[in-house]
Parts: sequence; C-alpha cells; structure tokens
Amino acid sequence: MHLAYPAVLSALLFCTGLYGVLARRNAILVLMSVELMLNAVNLNLVAFDVWLSRTAEETLHSGQALTLFTIAIAAAEIGIGLAIILAVYRNRGTSDIDKLRDTAEGHETDGPDGEAHAAEPAAEKAEATA
Repeated sequence: MHLAYPAVLSALLFCTGLYGVLARRNAILVLMSVELMLNAVNLNLVAFDVWLSRTAEETLHSGQALTLFTIAIAAAEIGIGLAIILAVYRNRGTSDIDKLRDTAEGHETDGPDGEAHAAEPAAEKAEATA
C-alpha cells in the first residue's frame, strides 16, 4: 500500500477535527474533535512507521510505541475533560463554551470593556458637587 492513502486520510481526519474545535460551541463536541485530531496523528505515526520499517534494516517500531503513548494520554485527557465538563454543567447549567467564557470574565452585564462601571462614579461625584 502506498504511503499517500493513510496520509491523505489522516489529513482529512485532522482537518475535520480542527473544524470541529473551531466551529463547535458545545464542550463535549470540542473534546470529541480533539480526540479525532489525536486519532489522525496516531494513523500518521503508524503509517510512517510501517513505511520506514520497509526501507530500514532495523525495525524499531517507534511510531507504534508513540501511538500507544498517545492513546494513553488521550484516554486520560478525555476522562479528566469529561469530569470537568460535567462539574461545570452541574454548577452553571450549560456546556456552551461562549456562555462559560462570559461567566468566567466576570459578572458585568453592561459591556465587555466596563465603561459603564467607570463612568458611574464620575457621574455620582459630579452630581454631589453640584
């Protein structure tokens, strides 16, 4: 089998995962997209390991070893990530990333730059002196 087939499939999987990370707003779908990107990397590692082992005299299978390490890291990442998302969902009631980002920045409802809060003390001071 040619190296181009798994490389193209890996690129398509990675691009699909990247689109999912950039376009999705649900935290669970973002984690699934990250997992898809990691699987694309795993496919690429194994494909290049098989291709290089055909040309080299010594077969170390380092690509397959790295793939097993990546699978272990991905399993830990998914376990911890889902635990964090479930805890945030229980506390906030949503797993929408935009809403979570807004609540993390503060409890201001006037605007993102906070001009309304800075203008209020100046207006109160002007009324007090008048």
